[in-house]
Amino acid sequence: MKILVPVKRVVDYNVKIRVKPGGTGIDLANVKMSMNPFDEIAVEEAVRIKEKGGSSEIVAVSIGPAKAQETIRTALAIGADRGIHIETPDGALVEPLAVAKLLKSVVDAEKPDLVILGKQAIDDDCNQTGQMLAGLLGWPQGTFASKVVLDEGSVHVTREVDGGLETLKLKMPAVVTTDLRLNEPRYPSLPNIMNAKKKPLETKKPDDFGVDIAPRLKVQNTTEPTTRKAGVRVDSVAELVEKLKTEAGVL
Repeated sequence: MKILVPVKRVVDYNVKIRVKPGGTGIDLANVKMSMNPFDEIAVEEAVRIKEKGGSSEIVAVSIGPAKAQETIRTALAIGADRGIHIETPDGALVEPLAVAKLLKSVVDAEKPDLVILGKQAIDDDCNQTGQMLAGLLGWPQGTFASKVVLDEGSVHVTREVDGGLETLKLKMPAVVTTDLRLNEPRYPSLPNIMNAKKKPLETKKPDDFGVDIAPRLKVQNTTEPTTRKAGVRVDSVAELVEKLKTEAGVL
């Protein structure tokens, strides 16, 4: 069985985002980048499936500038077998629909039995790519997976819903998007990091798949969140209620 794992290069989750002067976008100069945390979970789950004998090959694919190869190498160090990089111009914004179309082309070429990807990327929080990919492929999908169990020709996906847990049985091939509770990603060892440099990595262009990645949306302005005001200490409940009425205006 072959598993395809899309991974995205994003600003590291520990970095405080800075907005460019004039609100023209995010300042990415000298900013640490890393793999999207939800995609790390997807890679880890694919590797665990392979370690249990449920998969013969894991293919990591990333869409982005030349430096996105670093993200693929991280996936290879965790345990993926080979990588595919679809290179886009530096600074180009590739929207979820274009990403889904490119991934569909990769799926058509690779013929995987399972696609595992993060439920969303922490830079845009769109939470659309997995669902769009499943729609384009006509495959069953299990989103926000907190547990994945393979069966003969199918995959059981447990997901958290408002009323508790819901378990879906999907006939493969299928698309699964991962949630935080699915697993805890491992740290790649130094030997695996060095070995990842020798694993095959193929580079392609969007034009190779006949996909137009021109954005359909235009960002008008980018602003930082309003600075939170400092709290105040009150001496009594009555004073708290008075401030909620007169200052906060919530009562």
